[in-house]
Amino acid sequence: MTDKLTLTDAEWRERLTPEQYQILRHGGTERAFTGKYESNKAPGMYLCAGCGTPLFSSETKYNSGSGWPSYTSPVAADAVDEHVDHSHGMVRTEVRCATCEGHLGHVFPDGPGPDGLRYCINSASLDFKPKD
Repeated sequence: MTDKLTLTDAEWRERLTPEQYQILRHGGTERAFTGKYESNKAPGMYLCAGCGTPLFSSETKYNSGSGWPSYTSPVAADAVDEHVDHSHGMVRTEVRCATCEGHLGHVFPDGPGPDGLRYCINSASLDFKPKD
């Protein structure tokens, strides 16, 4: 069980950049092929930009061609929560950080990994810690 991080709206605005705030707290998205981690190939760990929780390993990252960083699985099953998203006239599965409930992106059933999943994640929702 993950300890939840709950902050006021003012605290989130102080902690995050305007783009991070829009994406993490209001379910926004960055334009395809504009995120800083979309082409990152360095080994390391991707953390939630809102709270620092480890979310995705570079070992599960792959080039999906979608324009967003894509992963076959989170670093741990309890690192993320999934919710049904009915926005934009579609039914999708939203992915949120389990600790701070920040919007990360969506998961789709068209990935190459053992479970066939593609976690399509906004770079602005992430921080990257290179492997030592």
